[in-house]
Amino acid sequence: MEIFLQADTWVALLTLTFLEIILGIDNIIFISISAGKLPKNQIKKATRIGLLLALIFRIILLFGISFLISMNKSFLSFDLSWFKAAITGQSVILILGGIFLLYKSTSEIHHKVEGVTKIGETKKPSVTSTLGMVILQIVMIDIVFSFDSVLTAVGMTNGIEGALIIMITAVIVSMIIMMIFAVPVGKFVNEHPTIQMLALSFLILIGFMLITEGAHLSNAEIFGKHVGAIPKGYLYFAIAFSLGVEALNMKVRKN
Repeated sequence: MEIFLQADTWVALLTLTFLEIILGIDNIIFISISAGKLPKNQIKKATRIGLLLALIFRIILLFGISFLISMNKSFLSFDLSWFKAAITGQSVILILGGIFLLYKSTSEIHHKVEGVTKIGETKKPSVTSTLGMVILQIVMIDIVFSFDSVLTAVGMTNGIEGALIIMITAVIVSMIIMMIFAVPVGKFVNEHPTIQMLALSFLILIGFMLITEGAHLSNAEIFGKHVGAIPKGYLYFAIAFSLGVEALNMKVRKN
């Protein structure tokens, strides 16, 4: 393990670990909302299983990185008068994941809004989610988030000696940290309806971002304009700003 005696290795490891935690926030939000529909005694179990599956998917993708990178080759191209694109495996995964997030988030918002009959009274859901259903949803979205996370990790460690070891170590450390904080974060989200609605709105933004990123990877053009990827920094700034405003609102309501 001579690579861990080099300063560059530790800088890359700490930076990548921090980035993996930031990228994993999306995953935690989705898992928290999905697991929140389960009985209380199963929420912690579903959350831990979800994060463990995310860890497994990331490590598998890291070992199959050559196959992952090869998915950037287009297998279907078309050129219409107003729309042009070259579809790749990477773009398909991101677009489908984005569509799934949009569907899941909007359906959850619809369920919560339509479930209100009068002030202080809500309908009980007619269908209760099972542990198997929740885990299946978590697996589907884990694949998308793991895909995005691994591509980011590969880009950050490109050219660094022992890159694979650094990436696997960063993924494991970040997942351990997320497992420690996921349950209290999920409990907080599910106990505060306004935070939950805000989180669902974030998932809509993330779903839209995944779709545009998939379109960008497929070099899509609409009316001659190339579709660009939305910088993640803008998205996370919007999320942080919204949470700050909501924190002030919660303090005002408490006072």
